Formats: sequence, structure tokens, C-alpha cells
Amino acid sequence: MKIDKESIKKIAHLARLEFDENSAEKMSKDMSKILDWVEQLNEVDTSNVEPLTTMSSEVNDMREDKVGTHMSHDEALKNAPKRDSDYFRVPKVLE
Repeated sequence: MKIDKESIKKIAHLARLEFDENSAEKMSKDMSKILDWVEQLNEVDTSNVEPLTTMSSEVNDMREDKVGTHMSHDEALKNAPKRDSDYFRVPKVLE
């Protein structure tokens, strides 16, 4: 699969990457090779392969849920560095 320079520029913009024209050409070739390799995976017969959810053979030890005491809403707000009426105030993370 061939990736053109416009696709590279769009991907670079989405990934917040910056590079010059020479690097864009090399990146285009490299990404095309990667996609060609991934397309080869479509040819593999996986009809008799069970889906894999984890690589670990360990089993989680589950414990019983127990009801305990918890902090009241007012007690929790006393520990808040900033609050607004009944809510915690947190720094803005999205613009």
C-alpha cells in the first residue's frame, strides 16, 4: 500500500509530529512498508485460533466485597484544595 505525502502530512498533524520534506519521503516509504507487512497478516488463517484476552496465565484472586464506613460528602470536601459549593474543583485539562 502506497502512502502519499498528503497522507503523511495529515498523520503528522494528527500525531503532532514535525519533519522536513526529506524526512517526509523516508517516512512515506517506511509507513508503506509497515502497511504492506500488516496486509500480509490478513492472509493468515486464524479460523481455528481462540481469541486471546491476555498473555498471562495468572488468575486473579478475588476477595469478597465488604461494606465498610466511608467519608461523608462534607468530610471529603474539607480536604479539597479548591471547591465550588458541593463539588471538587480541578484544573482544566481540555481546551
